[in-house]
Amino acid sequence: MSKTKLHLFLALTSGVALGLAWPTHGFTLLIFTALLPLFFLENSIRSDAFQFKGLRVFAYSYLSFLSWNLITTWWLYNATFFGMAFANLCNSLFYAFLFWLFYWTKGRLPIRAAHLFLIALWLAFEKLHLTWDFSWTWLNLGNVFSEKIYWIQWYEYTGTFGGSLWVLGINIGLYSKLKDYNLRQGIPLLLKKIALPLVAIALPVAFSLFLYQKVADVEPTIKVLMHQPNVDPYDTKYKLTNTEFLAAFSDQLKPHLHAGIDYVLSPETYFAEGYGEQLQGFEQSILYQKMQRELVKYPNIQWITGMQYYNLYRQIEAPSLTANKVRDGLWVEYYNSALGVQSRAKAQLYHKSKLVVGIENMPFKALLKPLLGELLIDLGGTVAGRVTQKNRTVFTHSKSKVKTGPIICWESVFGAFVTDYVKEGADFLAVISNDAWWGNTPGHRQLLCYTRLRAIETRRDIARAANTGISAVIDARGELRTQSQYNTKTVLEGAVAPRSEVTFYVRYGDIIGRWAIFVCGIYFLLALSGRLKKDKNTPISKPY
Repeated sequence: MSKTKLHLFLALTSGVALGLAWPTHGFTLLIFTALLPLFFLENSIRSDAFQFKGLRVFAYSYLSFLSWNLITTWWLYNATFFGMAFANLCNSLFYAFLFWLFYWTKGRLPIRAAHLFLIALWLAFEKLHLTWDFSWTWLNLGNVFSEKIYWIQWYEYTGTFGGSLWVLGINIGLYSKLKDYNLRQGIPLLLKKIALPLVAIALPVAFSLFLYQKVADVEPTIKVLMHQPNVDPYDTKYKLTNTEFLAAFSDQLKPHLHAGIDYVLSPETYFAEGYGEQLQGFEQSILYQKMQRELVKYPNIQWITGMQYYNLYRQIEAPSLTANKVRDGLWVEYYNSALGVQSRAKAQLYHKSKLVVGIENMPFKALLKPLLGELLIDLGGTVAGRVTQKNRTVFTHSKSKVKTGPIICWESVFGAFVTDYVKEGADFLAVISNDAWWGNTPGHRQLLCYTRLRAIETRRDIARAANTGISAVIDARGELRTQSQYNTKTVLEGAVAPRSEVTFYVRYGDIIGRWAIFVCGIYFLLALSGRLKKDKNTPISKPY
């Protein structure tokens, strides 16, 4: 096999292994070896006699990461081709750049230091990916264990960064043991070499099983109905008025409502007629008064539903960076919100604050707007910016005083973000989502799996209502207690337990990610200086 074919094989093998390890129904153990081919690829290129080594490492690793992205998130095409292309091409570019930086530092640092730099760099990037405008955290390595909840109960301490560190450490440990191994040396030596990495896989699983048994059993006393209307978001949804949606809600829920129900959850943007409902003065609107009348017979029920709001501004200049231009002198601000309604109680509102890139917000709009202008920034109307809020809001039940954290769809992917609801006193979490955009693909199933990670991190029960599917109740161990069928119009009844304990992760958040940024910076500066290179007479590698 020629060098080129070998390198292509190694790059594709790594990408395919990463993809096949991913939920849902992936072979998770593959993740502990998925990066090995890339390490062998980098070493082979470094030691060959050809030019443009850095460029070739970048190109082959880009192929690897693009394969991983396409295998795991191709389904974004169902919602938007632009979004799918943007997410896959850019995300692969970022990861390839990380690997190129590892190649560069490996020529300027001792091998162990270079490996530590890669771990810190990868974790630092995952932390960045949770916060910046290009945020696409779907493939953070710790998410790979979202179906293996018995393995990762210790996420209550580390969050998903603990899983990412686990994956990177095992892959690098295995490579360090195997890079000089030859098959002619025999199986006994191979087993001896991989014994320590195997123990490093087994011990966290054993600790996780111990923690699973230690989670307190709390009686699920809060009765919840999860409303799954199964409305087509591409067609039917925008042909109906909010009054018609309220009537459909009433017809679907009536057989299930009784005095014992505490909460009803409806999906994200269940009410989204036209611009939505005007935010200013909403409690005096006809829709809100009708919603109140629906609940007057059930004063114990709090209804949490998705709602699109808007505010209009008649002025020449944009009132804010998130404002969308309707025409000269007229601007509109949209809100993707959760609304808490209870009979004879004040409306409670939370505005979605983690927005979907390329659909709900345009990255770096403050920088790009002066260069490209308003019309190019919104890509001809495909991007309608939303207003966000700085802090999390919890909804308080006016009768029981139970507090719930309303999480809107995409927000359930962000671990430290969700902990803010618990810090505000949430006794359980309520996720409202619209999963119909992606069709019957791994997308909606992966999002449900990721929500299970939030339950473990916060030790909070979660009730989840989704348009089309899947609605579910998840307990504090991440177990699915009940769930609906995909593409089914239904009302799912379940119960959640109120909990008040605060985990280490809730208190301290992504401490691993924050330390990784610091370590990454230190090693990068050392690599620039070349001070740790053992053999001062050995030329320092060039980055190309």
